[in-house]
Amino acid sequence: MYLQDLKFSLWADFIERDYLDKEFRELIEKKIINGATSNPAIFKSAILTSPAYKEQLATLKGSTPKEKYEAVAIYDIQKAADILKPLYEAGDDGYVSIEVDPFLCDDAEGTIAEGKRLFQAIGRENVMIKVPATAAGYVAMETLSGLGIPVNATLIFSKEQALACAQAFGAGAKKAPKVADTVISVFVSRIDRAIDPLIKDAGIVPALSGIYNSASIYNAIEAMQVPRCRTLFASTGVKDDSLSAHYYVDGLLGYNTVNTAPIDTIKAFDANGKKLKVLPIAEEEIAEHFAKLQQHGIDFDAVVAKQISDGLEAFKDAFTEILEAL
Repeated sequence: MYLQDLKFSLWADFIERDYLDKEFRELIEKKIINGATSNPAIFKSAILTSPAYKEQLATLKGSTPKEKYEAVAIYDIQKAADILKPLYEAGDDGYVSIEVDPFLCDDAEGTIAEGKRLFQAIGRENVMIKVPATAAGYVAMETLSGLGIPVNATLIFSKEQALACAQAFGAGAKKAPKVADTVISVFVSRIDRAIDPLIKDAGIVPALSGIYNSASIYNAIEAMQVPRCRTLFASTGVKDDSLSAHYYVDGLLGYNTVNTAPIDTIKAFDANGKKLKVLPIAEEEIAEHFAKLQQHGIDFDAVVAKQISDGLEAFKDAFTEILEAL
């Protein structure tokens, strides 16, 4: 744990082969991070820009693009899992996540089959299978976690999504041979990037909608008391130069949470973060902020729905670009 008293974990939202051999190990040794996450966009950047993959890809001629992608991704995930294994064995997270094919987001059986196949192919207990929060995804979450497979529910922007994930994990826990660790990944900064231009002249404090939305979701997840299930805050990098680099880590620091962040954000938080508990935030305070948005004609539910749709499309686009390049 980064902060043991709060059971707060800090995970690196980044995977790249050379980085795993160098800085990743250093961050773990310094007890700054205790887990890692990946997604199609992260692998797209790594595979298409880093020379570290050329040698392995040269041995995969004749394979399909998806087979090539899975071969290099599985290698990296195995490597990360092995580096993190001492933490996992000590009960200090030590998880790394890999996402199923985003084009399976509306296919429950396909997601279940791919999740099981990836988990078995990687062959490491400390791997989380990442599943998007869709109607099909909730079915897959229950089934996979019910098999004892750790699951990372991803692309959560709304309380309704989060509660559906929590219900799926709760049902899975009841039938699992061993209750698996699960996380519900709530995306934060994308909400502010969508809302803040709409409130520029409204006298409403910016860079708070993402924090308040996430804080309310955290309250709801904690109230569910699902065994071994935690809120994970994702999309916590800062694009607005007026904010501190660690703004979305400081602003969502709470008991029993995980924050997965870009490396620069992690370093900034470690060096200058407040490291003070701010969650839970009272629902009355949260409601007051969203009432102001409504008064100014902002349909927050519509903004959230667009973020869900855009998030899925972005992962599909990244996955398509990887496959086309391979």
